[in-house]
Amino acid sequence: MTTFRYLLFSLFGFLLGSVLFSYHLPRLLKGVDIRALSEDHNPGAANAVKYAGIPVGMLCVFCDLFKGFLPVFLALRYTDPRSLWFALVLASPTLGHACAPLYHGRGGKAIAVTFGALLGLVPMSWLVFVLAAFYIFFSAVWAIHPNERRTVVTFSLFTAACVLGASYTGRWPFGLGGMAISAVVIHKNLRDAHLAAPHPEKQPQEP
Repeated sequence: MTTFRYLLFSLFGFLLGSVLFSYHLPRLLKGVDIRALSEDHNPGAANAVKYAGIPVGMLCVFCDLFKGFLPVFLALRYTDPRSLWFALVLASPTLGHACAPLYHGRGGKAIAVTFGALLGLVPMSWLVFVLAAFYIFFSAVWAIHPNERRTVVTFSLFTAACVLGASYTGRWPFGLGGMAISAVVIHKNLRDAHLAAPHPEKQPQEP
């Protein structure tokens, strides 16, 4: 019965995470298809802000945060977060948003939903502020572009922080959940990160 609870909350988190509010709300409220308009075709909160305006975009941000927050927040109160099964609960909203089975796998890059899931751990864990600190540093202090490359670097360091934090506190369910989230987010952003420098085209030689 105990394992069933973790699986139930994981399923709830996955299904709720898979609902792409940032795709539907701009269409419903503004008649805007952010996938069609954006260069990366990402149904995420950043594109909602850019193409549907700040009020609708901020509503999308809230919904994406909330769908990550709610399953984790509830699971903390009805399951034991010391169980390794809790790592699956923590990662499930991010995984659902990225996989988006109802949208033929065309999910988002899972940034906002990840912050929401980590917010659900407060005050038991402060990983959300570690992730925010990395993002702020690589945005305002040592700016990395494009956004996808910044995300890959940020979540790579966040993975290391999860390992170190779990080693120090013994809360491996949070650490493993954070590592799983990082793997999903890095996978979704790696293609557009342009990490490899393009090879210069060879110029035709003069005869």
